[in-house]
Amino acid sequence: MVKLFLVISALTILLSASFGLLVGASILRSISIGFYLVGCFVLIGAFFFGNRGPVRSQGDEDVGSILGLGSRRLRWATREEHEEAVNAPAVLLPLGVVLILLGIAWDPMHSLF
Repeated sequence: MVKLFLVISALTILLSASFGLLVGASILRSISIGFYLVGCFVLIGAFFFGNRGPVRSQGDEDVGSILGLGSRRLRWATREEHEEAVNAPAVLLPLGVVLILLGIAWDPMHSLF
């Protein structure tokens, strides 16, 4: 998780600072907005990964369906898929919160103290 955090933070700083310089904005403000955006995106990803149901499609194609309507082949999720549905949000949720907190710490418009 630490490696993931460091990679995402470094990429966010580099891309946000580059974009800030490109548009002529403050670098600190650009970095804080970048952390806000990436943190929110990670939280949305955690939400969607965590809300997958216990039923999965069996294949890529719909059998016997016309325009997406009709029957599909479904199966119950395996134990590994259930564990993934629990573990992925358990990693992404704190990562998103920490990224948003970093955005708050970097934001020059708002003082923490």
